[in-house]
This record gives sequence, structure tokens and C-alpha cells, in this order.
Amino acid sequence: MKWTRAVHHLGELAEKCADLPSSFFRFQVVELWAFGDLLGVPRDLETIEVALVTDLPVDEVPWLSEPAGAEHWANSTRLSRNPFTPYWRSAGAPVWNHRIERPALVWSAADGIAEETLVAMGDGTAELVRQAAPAPDELRKRVEEELAVSLAAMRAAQRAYTEHRYAPGKLTPHSDALWRITGGYLDLLDAAG
Repeated sequence: MKWTRAVHHLGELAEKCADLPSSFFRFQVVELWAFGDLLGVPRDLETIEVALVTDLPVDEVPWLSEPAGAEHWANSTRLSRNPFTPYWRSAGAPVWNHRIERPALVWSAADGIAEETLVAMGDGTAELVRQAAPAPDELRKRVEEELAVSLAAMRAAQRAYTEHRYAPGKLTPHSDALWRITGGYLDLLDAAG
């Protein structure tokens, strides 16, 4: 997709975040951050990487997982129909980690749309609105904290899968959750190593 189209899609998503009713979903998205290629030099992009920060506790949003209701939220905001790669995060922890490097805040429930961020992305000067990089010790500690959360979530998802393995009903929600959480755990394990 063209650079200008990517910035346009991101602006539309920020507007959707601002317009959603607060009681419609099991959780609230309280911040929208952009990171990755959209914060670099203008060029054609394959995807727009975003971090969606929820009001859920840290243990309900382990790395690379989707909180319950995320699919419904994505459909309501057209996130699922546009070229986004979303990463769900908890407001109880920093948005950044080993993969989400120096993100830029696009929208928050507290302050609304960060117009200067969208303008900087459109101009190719997003470097000016990005977060500072964490110190190596901070990053290592962050990965270790996320690894502990992911391990606990993986164990819980494995138990849920086992409990529902031969029970009536669909197993897909449990197997998909286990797959996502395991992928997140392995990604963090590689980053820690």
C-alpha cells in the first residue's frame, strides 16, 4: 500500500477508537500506538503495525495473545478489514518491548488523537514523535517480566484446552488461544536468550 494510504488508515482507526461506546465491549482500548516501518522513511508498506493498549490486567494480555472480545472489537473498527498487524497490550505495563521498538502514540482516551504524530508520519519525520529507547537493562527486565506472564498464561491455556478437549462444543477458541500464547512465549524466550 502507498505511504499516504497507510497514514490515512491509521488516522481512521484512531477516529474509530475515539468514537466507540465505552460500554460496548468487555474491555476498553485506551491507547493506540504505531511502530515499525510506518515510523521510518516513506515507502510502500505491506502492513501497519499497531499496539492496542487495553484496560485489562497484564495477566489477561500476554504477548501475542488476543483478549476475549478482540475479534469483535477488530470487526467494529474495521481493523480486521484493513492492512493492520495488531499487538494487544495491557495498560498495566509499558507498551514497548523487544518487538515494539520506540512506538509513537497516535491516540489515547485521555488526550484524543495525537495530530502531530499523524502529521509527522505523513511527512516522514516520525522520528521526532517516537518514544525514547529503553536502556538495555530495562529491556532485559521487560522481556523477563513478559516471559513470566506468558508462561503462566501458557499453563492456564493448556489446562483450558485439556478440560475442553473431549467436551461438547468447539475446541477452536481454546486451541487458537493456546497457539497464540505459545507463540508469544517462544518469541520472548528467543528474545531473552
